Amino acid sequence: MDSSIHTEYLITSNRDIDWGLTVNSVGFQHIEPGEVYPPLNHPTRYLFNVAKGRILNEYQLLYITQGYGDFTSKSSTKCHVAEGNMFLLFPDEWHTYKPNKLSGWDEYWIGFSGKNMDDRVLSNFFNIQKPILNVGLQNNLVSIYLEAISIAKDQNAGFQQLLSGIVERLLSCAYAYNKLASFEEMKVVKMINKAKLIIQESLYTAISPEEVALKLNMSYSWFRKVFKQYTGFAPMQYINEMKIQKSKDLLTNTDLSNIEIAYKLGFDNPNYFCTLFKNKVKVTPMKYRAITQGRNINAKLNV
Repeated sequence: MDSSIHTEYLITSNRDIDWGLTVNSVGFQHIEPGEVYPPLNHPTRYLFNVAKGRILNEYQLLYITQGYGDFTSKSSTKCHVAEGNMFLLFPDEWHTYKPNKLSGWDEYWIGFSGKNMDDRVLSNFFNIQKPILNVGLQNNLVSIYLEAISIAKDQNAGFQQLLSGIVERLLSCAYAYNKLASFEEMKVVKMINKAKLIIQESLYTAISPEEVALKLNMSYSWFRKVFKQYTGFAPMQYINEMKIQKSKDLLTNTDLSNIEIAYKLGFDNPNYFCTLFKNKVKVTPMKYRAITQGRNINAKLNV
């Protein structure tokens, strides 16, 4: 790859802005050890003095794939960044960063603006106080940046919408990889998987979240917090979701009554099971059975 690839001042129409996300710049830079940073060929629009820092009016997502250095912003302390790290620059937020002179670094970046990203920040998917994202070295991320560079070079019709989709992919990957890394660092992935297995093997009992935590030798409060952070479900909610999924199978493939299914799955109250099922599936168990068994009958007749 060339030592630097810059595409700047991308055209944006009012119609593009209405799309919710527009891209302003995308590129790649290889910085040799000891090289002045930013280098002389850095895009003029984004030149800055490392000692003084700068403020942008857009977001930028940078990915370091080789080397290491430092990053500082108004809302975060000085951070070490290295290969496998992304860092997110926020609009109207002072920041500065540079590679270490001993290592230099390779950086990919994409600059963008729009309501879609503003909403994600407001929803706390990305936090101005936590701009460093530990995503690891991922070939697919490099491929996505290279795809963006190619699209930006050609600027064919609809290129802003294509680039918008690429930003969405990068943000999705950054969020997911960083979240996974944080859980791996806490050594909870194994614990979460074990909890899921315990629940799966206990669907025909009245197992409680407290019992699952006990089997894992964890306090319930810590287990509940970590489980919800990782899966998006509170433990009891997850147990009920799994039991509803199992009840669908039983309704479709057996002749067990609602009451029998409720007791088989460890529900003390069949009425509660029916209410829970309707809230989740939007139809009653009997209606669900009529729909799915009817489909099975039709499928057999067509064989």
